[in-house]
Amino acid sequence: MLARLSAVIITRNAAATLERTLDALEGVDEVVVYDNGSTDATLDVARRYANVALHQGEFLGFGPTKRQAVSLARHDWILSLDADEAPSAAWLAALAAWLPGAEARQVVEVHRENWLLGRPVRHAGWGSDWLVRVFHRDRHNFNDAMVHESVAVPASAEVVRLDGCLEHQAVTELGQFLDKINRYSGIRARSDALRVYPVAVIVLKAAFAFVRTYLLQRGFLDGWRGLVIAVANANGVFWKYMKRRVRDL
Repeated sequence: MLARLSAVIITRNAAATLERTLDALEGVDEVVVYDNGSTDATLDVARRYANVALHQGEFLGFGPTKRQAVSLARHDWILSLDADEAPSAAWLAALAAWLPGAEARQVVEVHRENWLLGRPVRHAGWGSDWLVRVFHRDRHNFNDAMVHESVAVPASAEVVRLDGCLEHQAVTELGQFLDKINRYSGIRARSDALRVYPVAVIVLKAAFAFVRTYLLQRGFLDGWRGLVIAVANANGVFWKYMKRRVRDL
């Protein structure tokens, strides 16, 4: 049992993947599930687990919402996960061995394997994915980013890597790309920090996103999966800036 640790997950309509995540966390003392508006069976899934503390609240953007969820945990050591991620048994065992001697200035960075329709993607920007996912909340927490949030880690922190990985079921059906593009581009477009560009510049930025993903990041080596990711990235850039451009018209 990981007794000094709270796992924290924010959810919305995550019933398809949450059970797998919670199964992997049965040895964790507390799992905080912070739901922001699920209309599927997410809440029913969460309630089946004895170690889950279920909360409901508003979505404030990814960074602020995850900070809110972290504040609800009983323990100061936090394991942050998404509802479509499952830590491997090897990584949890390594974490259990490391935690008793851990210091608050330390954070744990874990390798995340990103899967698309049943297979890990090794390129297209998805292959070298190391993320800080364990931290002491007295010293570290999530930043204010509305999308692509991360744990703010000062230069004084010590970053630790352990054996094992997170298995991330990033996409289980292609339609999820369309949903994410629409949702994430809408969140980003609401930020006043996002610059307004002419249409021609937006098109060039979208084209570069495709070239970067498919050629520079060697997405072509992952076959049709790399192509899909490149097209999705280009669409995400296009709609983010186009929505911002027309927002105040």
